[in-house]
Amino acid sequence: MQNGNSPPPGKIPRADSTSAANWYALGFITLAYALNIADRYSISTLVEPIKSEMGLSDAAVGFLTGVALALFYVTLGIPLAKLADRSNRRNLLAAAVAAWSVMTAVCGFTHTFVQLMLARFGVGVGEAGGTPASTSLIADLFRPMQRPLALSIFALGAPLGAWLGSEVAGGIAETHGWRTAFIALGLPGVLLAMIVFATIREPVRGALDAATPGNATGRSLTETLAHIRHCRSVFHLIAGTTVLTFWSWGLIWWTPAFIMRSYGLTVGEAGALLGPMHLIGGTGSLLATTFLMSLRVFSDPRAVVRMIAVCSLAATLPSVLVYAGNRSLLEPMLWVLVPATYFFIGPTLGLLQNLVPPGMRAQATAVLLFTANVANLVIAPQLVGFASDWLTASSELGPEALRWVLVFTAPTGLWGAWHMWRCGRTVREDQRAVLGVD
Repeated sequence: MQNGNSPPPGKIPRADSTSAANWYALGFITLAYALNIADRYSISTLVEPIKSEMGLSDAAVGFLTGVALALFYVTLGIPLAKLADRSNRRNLLAAAVAAWSVMTAVCGFTHTFVQLMLARFGVGVGEAGGTPASTSLIADLFRPMQRPLALSIFALGAPLGAWLGSEVAGGIAETHGWRTAFIALGLPGVLLAMIVFATIREPVRGALDAATPGNATGRSLTETLAHIRHCRSVFHLIAGTTVLTFWSWGLIWWTPAFIMRSYGLTVGEAGALLGPMHLIGGTGSLLATTFLMSLRVFSDPRAVVRMIAVCSLAATLPSVLVYAGNRSLLEPMLWVLVPATYFFIGPTLGLLQNLVPPGMRAQATAVLLFTANVANLVIAPQLVGFASDWLTASSELGPEALRWVLVFTAPTGLWGAWHMWRCGRTVREDQRAVLGVD
């Protein structure tokens, strides 16, 4: 039985992946991703004023910044991705953007820990449907060899969103309070959701792949997990991305609080320091990645994962020096660490789309997001928060306790680099088997 979005056997329609409509769709899908990151990241910038007003511990802060969002984000991500593999992804994306945007604005009307926690639950529910539907849409708007490039452009939404969630949110909070910052970030997403629903078309699923059209039929979660388990390159790609997300974004979650505690900056000053690093450094990193993905050498997936491994390895020492060094090293090393949190996003998402059949792409993305966001939103904020509270209570470090917890967390970048290098051993053969082309 054919899925409603798949072409009938033997009649794969010709699709123009260079049309203006496809690039237009990519632009607005990228804007949606930017708001996703902004709404998720903003609470990290606003941690200190929220903590001060509500009298929270670092463990409670870790719950609000990570677990409260992730609890529903990671558990609903796979069911919603399964829906995306079988239904209209454009409609799902529009509904997701509207939901997380409204709930971000609701955060601005809260006055207690429980109210803010429930609002963050709502943000997680909305965001769960965003990225799997987005990446699956992009995979059917662009041909296989264009996907790492297209997903690298999509990843440009991350630094834009982080800038909105750091410098813009910090500036608004400095002048008008942290509640106004949430409201100002949330409301534009409602308009964007309407634009996505009204102007982006739903592409034919699997029409741009050379493999058999039957692969476009929606697969079960069991089949998707079996493919991930048996395909070594997919396993190492997901494992490596998960560890790199823990290393990079896990550190970035706590960096604004670290800067404020160790160097006495205000929330606005910390946001102004980090904001350009996200916007300029992160965008520069992704533009460089996008350029590299357009080169012929990176049509070989082995070159892509080895580039990720080498860059991760090179950025690990600066990430340690961000927290172990003195004030003079802080900004130069942050200008290495912050861009390094972005460069692997697009290529890994693009490679994943080429390593799984069309009927399980959204689910495979959701599995990646599940593992990466458990590491990033659950383990990193909560583990670092607990460790910081424990070290503060059991030593005389005081505010400097957070610094040393982050110092010992930073070397995990080496582990992520190892997984990426291992992925390169089989990625070319595995991609050929899925796409039907070399």
